[in-house]
Amino acid sequence: MTAPRPRSRQPKKLDAGTFQAEIASFGLHLAAGGKAARTIRTYTEAVQWFAAACLPGPAGRTAWEQVDSQDIQRWMTWLLDRYSSAYASNQYRALQQFFRWLAAEDGLPDPMAGLHPPPVSQKLVPVFTGEELATLERACAGRAFAQRRDTAIIAVFKATGIRLSELAGIRYCPGDPQRSDVDLWQREITVRGKGGKDRIVRIGHQAARSLDRYIRARSRHAQAWRPQLWLGVNNREPLTANGIYQVIARRGRQAGVAVHPHRFRHHFSHTWLDRGGPEGDLMELNGWASPQMLARYGASARAARARRTYDRIMDDT
Repeated sequence: MTAPRPRSRQPKKLDAGTFQAEIASFGLHLAAGGKAARTIRTYTEAVQWFAAACLPGPAGRTAWEQVDSQDIQRWMTWLLDRYSSAYASNQYRALQQFFRWLAAEDGLPDPMAGLHPPPVSQKLVPVFTGEELATLERACAGRAFAQRRDTAIIAVFKATGIRLSELAGIRYCPGDPQRSDVDLWQREITVRGKGGKDRIVRIGHQAARSLDRYIRARSRHAQAWRPQLWLGVNNREPLTANGIYQVIARRGRQAGVAVHPHRFRHHFSHTWLDRGGPEGDLMELNGWASPQMLARYGASARAARARRTYDRIMDDT
């Protein structure tokens, strides 16, 4: 069972002290491998946190070669007492990548060899009901700039299931199709996924219409010359990924619907699989390299199919 999270958390200790030099080199290694800036920050901060919070204390470590498997196990135990198993597992995998690199780079023994990540408690992410989606759409109804924009954001999320960072990175340049990611006539959007890999996703006619309405409103915006598709209200600068997250959260509160951007990704995957869509095509559309993601995102669709099969086979009449 996943341990409950505390009501408040202390800021992470990230001052790695004498351990920082290797962490910085690890960051350069990740950058040279084409890892996204967010991935580099996530991995290096995980190692910094481990080094700052775990090694100088009871462990009394002063160099990486002194770290052993018990240090890792103590750190995982501490994390599992305070955070979800999924979060602890992510921290584990970041450390695993670091120590593998360090072993290859400096010939040091890998303290994580033979260890296993914490088992993750799988929770079904609820997909949207038809009423929830309709309520969200009504919360954005109107002709004002913010209403057109927010309607388009939700429509694209619903139609594609793309990641928040991918949606935030969409570019629009009406005068130069080569620099624009949006093709309304083809109902296609080019997005940049993990590792900087481009892929093309399709949208339906309703999403294309919502996006067209926003783009017409966008053309009158003082920042319309910007390459970013999503602009702020009152002629403000483009929205960041965090800004888009806040937009979705605010519309969810207005509608009384529990919503975050990633829930649309689960909903899209569920809908695709539940309607019999090919798994390989879903991997392409979602930008997945590993079929393991199908098991995670397809769990709710499998459960829905199983319940329908029960009704067909076990009908009392």
